[in-house]
Amino acid sequence: MPLDNLVGSRLETRLRRETQGEVLFDAFSRGRYATDASIYQIEPLGVVVPKSREDAATAIAIAREEGVPVLPRGGGTSQCGQTVARALVIDCSKHLDRVVSVDVAERRARVEPGVVLDRLNRLLRKDRLFFPVDPSTASRATIGGMTANNSCGSRSLRYGNMVHNVRGIDALLADGTAAWFAEVAGNFPASSNEEAMPERYRDLVRHMRTLHRREAEEIEQRFPRVLRRVGGYNIDSIDEAGHNMARLLVGSEGTLAFFNEIELDLQPIPVHRVLGICHFPSFYGAMAATRRIVDLGPCAVELVDRTMIELSRDIPMFRAVVDRFVQGEPAAVLLTEFSGDDPSENVRRLKALVELMGDLGFPGGVVEAVEPAFQQAVWEVRAQGLNIMMSMKGDGKPISFLEDCAVRLEDLADYTDRLTRIFEKHGTYGTWYAHASVGCLHVRPVLNVKHELEVRKMRAIAEEAFAMVREYKGSHSGEHGDGLVRSEFHEAMFGARIVRAFEEVKDAFDPEGLFNPGKIVRAPKMDDRSLFRFKPDYRPLPVDTALDWSEWGGFATAVEMCNNNGACRTRDGGVMCPSFRATSDEQHLTRGRANTLRLALSGQLGPDALVSDDMRETMTLCISCKGCKRECPTGVDMARMKIEFLHHYRQRHGLSPRDRLIAYLPRYAVYASRVAPLLNLRNRIPSLAWLGERLFALSASRKLPEWASRPYRGRLSGAGREVVLLIDTFNRYFEPGNAHAAERVLARAGYRVLTADPPSGRPLCCGRTFLAAGLVDEARHEAKRMLDALAPHVAAGTPIVGLEPSCLLTLRDEFAVILPGPATKALAERAQLLEEFVDSERRASRFELTLTPMEGRTALLHGHCHQRAFAAVGAAVKALQLIPGLTVETFDSTCCGMAGSFGYEAEHDEMSLKIGELGVLPKMRSAPANTLLVACGTSCRHQIADVVGREARHLVRILDEASAAGA
Repeated sequence: MPLDNLVGSRLETRLRRETQGEVLFDAFSRGRYATDASIYQIEPLGVVVPKSREDAATAIAIAREEGVPVLPRGGGTSQCGQTVARALVIDCSKHLDRVVSVDVAERRARVEPGVVLDRLNRLLRKDRLFFPVDPSTASRATIGGMTANNSCGSRSLRYGNMVHNVRGIDALLADGTAAWFAEVAGNFPASSNEEAMPERYRDLVRHMRTLHRREAEEIEQRFPRVLRRVGGYNIDSIDEAGHNMARLLVGSEGTLAFFNEIELDLQPIPVHRVLGICHFPSFYGAMAATRRIVDLGPCAVELVDRTMIELSRDIPMFRAVVDRFVQGEPAAVLLTEFSGDDPSENVRRLKALVELMGDLGFPGGVVEAVEPAFQQAVWEVRAQGLNIMMSMKGDGKPISFLEDCAVRLEDLADYTDRLTRIFEKHGTYGTWYAHASVGCLHVRPVLNVKHELEVRKMRAIAEEAFAMVREYKGSHSGEHGDGLVRSEFHEAMFGARIVRAFEEVKDAFDPEGLFNPGKIVRAPKMDDRSLFRFKPDYRPLPVDTALDWSEWGGFATAVEMCNNNGACRTRDGGVMCPSFRATSDEQHLTRGRANTLRLALSGQLGPDALVSDDMRETMTLCISCKGCKRECPTGVDMARMKIEFLHHYRQRHGLSPRDRLIAYLPRYAVYASRVAPLLNLRNRIPSLAWLGERLFALSASRKLPEWASRPYRGRLSGAGREVVLLIDTFNRYFEPGNAHAAERVLARAGYRVLTADPPSGRPLCCGRTFLAAGLVDEARHEAKRMLDALAPHVAAGTPIVGLEPSCLLTLRDEFAVILPGPATKALAERAQLLEEFVDSERRASRFELTLTPMEGRTALLHGHCHQRAFAAVGAAVKALQLIPGLTVETFDSTCCGMAGSFGYEAEHDEMSLKIGELGVLPKMRSAPANTLLVACGTSCRHQIADVVGREARHLVRILDEASAAGA
């Protein structure tokens, strides 16, 4: 839908002039805000990112005056289309994220709407408090979004929903009235301080009580009596004897008011928890047992079905945990948690659970998790349930439209069995997980909503399922809200009279329909394909790809794997996504890039969008850390997608001098090293650094890696089992000491070290620098040289060992898509980082290295992003732990910020430092002076040296030092 140029231009002009926030009206930005985690896509009129509540109020006033609807938005992870609309989006997540106050004694906190739940709970932890509503998206869910959605979570059985935990809301009405929505006494006075209780607010209180008095009997008859009922407005909470007006705003999905601040009730953190994982051979058996398990008093009973177990095992970061807590091949497991201050009572209840399972015919069916770290790992798998389900490859996906139905526990087994029959009737099946304890299972039929026939199936399944829910007197909307998916079904669920009451609430609060139109009341059809992400005319444009995307069914299909779940918005833990953590911008986020690529590949941003400068700006801060490769539950590998993008972009725009200088480094390095002293003058003469910045845009404030006058040249050494030492360009020409150390360590450990260098010509190269520039053909040439040279060693079963993670792991990753085939697969199976080789050989009792103790010393290890993407950091820890007396510490952080050449690029120097200061640099800076700093990545070592002023060494140097005495 084209933007009304006159209104859009006037709106944009006023917002830029009258607010301090960021104003985004370009097509690329609007496209990034057109989707959430639902099946819908509606392009907004524009986006404003307010820097203050005053900014937000001004933006709302401008929109009202210009006749433009307003859509408040948090993390944009709604599953029902609540956060998409043809409106002005107000993104609260970047700046409106202050924790305003915490009252420990009263157990209350007051926050702005953009505060993320996990961040709030980290802040509260020191006072042994937490906010107990715990949706699986806690790492990116904002309190404003949770309040608007009436979110629940795994432990709602004990703590309830948001509506039970929100004390008050400082809200702004559509007409500009600001009021504190909170508890109002039954006999509130006829007049009062206008500032404390504006007359407009008082009118609303009176109106709502009149409405409730009139509709009380209908509400009593039509509202489902289940905990998980979040559909419509909470008019059942109104009471003439006194009620909390905030409860009307909770679950209102941004349709009634804008939230400035929210006051929350807090709870003490349980001192002790235990977890029992109950295994069932049939899904029906698990559902039938749920009621009996709930009678034991758990705080959570969560379902994980066979589909989720199998998909989890296919995701590297979850495989080990799943193999530990799942025994055999159950049809379903129930995660049952007991918590409280008395450990013995929790253990007693866990034993009672074991006895109950035996009585039910499932002896030995409980895996007991009492160790906190193990429990946390299990819950993380459950928390990623939706995303794990969405990791299915292909066009058919588990679709969200009836996943929120809630029924009474006594009906749960029959309900799920009948729903399965409905799926089978329509030729599909469903995935199941989540809140068995409250009768709210997230079930998603697998459908391909790109096809009209499948959309018709969706409609038919929805109507039949909702009719069955009404039969069981359950709720069709139990957690994820109404949005575009369920709002149209309110009349069937609640009756016409209640729906008219909902409309009356909307009109009383927002008579002009300013806030988020089309949600809860007066909604469009849920299957209106003009509102879908994949509209009837959706077609990816033909693209001659450079990489092999056949595993995904094509490049566009790989991009479409992003379901907007927002896991990449996590700010703590893991690597993903460094640029977002530094900027908080949707543009510089894995999700934002994937959405932009999808829109470009389908022609929605114009015919040349893929190779446009706007696309380049979208991709420029992707530092190819590969964090998303491991941590994105749906498997979006943005680093690989960036290679594909750069290939097409370079074909259109060519290479800059800097691109050429860095990309072709492996080919001229042998010659450059001969004049190393001359080249190294650049780091010593400021004018040369200045000239380098002018000519090549390499930051003059940075020291470049020093060329070695005597680069590494491989030679035969040692005796015993053969191993090929594959030395990369960076260790060969800049840090040859690492290569020599590796040679010595392997020889001392009883290996015959073979060189990977060809008999003539330049050394082998993995092609990483070419891939970073999008020069896939050049990288393919290097891969072919590598495969040819190493073929005899691979055929002989000889291990191929390397030092640099980004280079060696290219053999296991990118080689498979630039030169696919059996030879590449065989090489990948033999290629190992040195630390992986040491660990595997140690476990096989073949690595025999005499090491001098380092009693009282500590090694602080920073894991390279690619090490972490391939789960190799643990091997590095174990390799260092071979040294007697050495304590090895690791820490959880995102990228160091150097990321190959990124930190040397003049325009990215500041961003590189900002990313590094998120974790790695402060950790290295604060380490005691006698701590051994360890980093296996060359870029990591240079970033630490350049910024912190301390030397970090490759772990092989530590092993070399410790084994020198026994040589």
